[in-house]
Amino acid sequence: MLVLGLDPGLALTGWALVEGEGGRLRLRGSGCLTTQAQLSEPQRLLALSRQAEELLAMAGAEVVAVERLFFQRNVSTAMAVSQARGVLLCAAARRGLQVAEYTPGEVKRAVTGSGSADKRQVARMVQLILGAKVPTTPDDVTDACAVGICHQHASGLRLALAASRA
Repeated sequence: MLVLGLDPGLALTGWALVEGEGGRLRLRGSGCLTTQAQLSEPQRLLALSRQAEELLAMAGAEVVAVERLFFQRNVSTAMAVSQARGVLLCAAARRGLQVAEYTPGEVKRAVTGSGSADKRQVARMVQLILGAKVPTTPDDVTDACAVGICHQHASGLRLALAASRA
């Protein structure tokens, strides 16, 4: 299965294509969608929407996994991230793609075994799991890889449970 992991943000949205095959995961591509700070918020959302549409068309992913905003102290940051998430979810829906959402704690737990892991621990485990030189900066790319890994693990668990019930 090919999963497009997304770490939403208005300035930077990290993305990672994580392929799962035969119990192994590998990184097929990663990067960031960016918007220019000098643009108005509506123009930035439009730019993000266009870039997301292009990425989804190019990626060929079967599923889009998105980090869910769980808690944010800064209200203006939370609003911008929420709006970016909405744009990304809409772009995925427009292409008819399945969308899965995970909280930061769920992602950390799937990748490191601990929902309270720090950024450095997550980055190290992402590199170990994917067996690739995953860029450690910006964090958005590593986080997108982690979201993709989380969905791959969750999907594998669902399949195993379904098989055990059959």
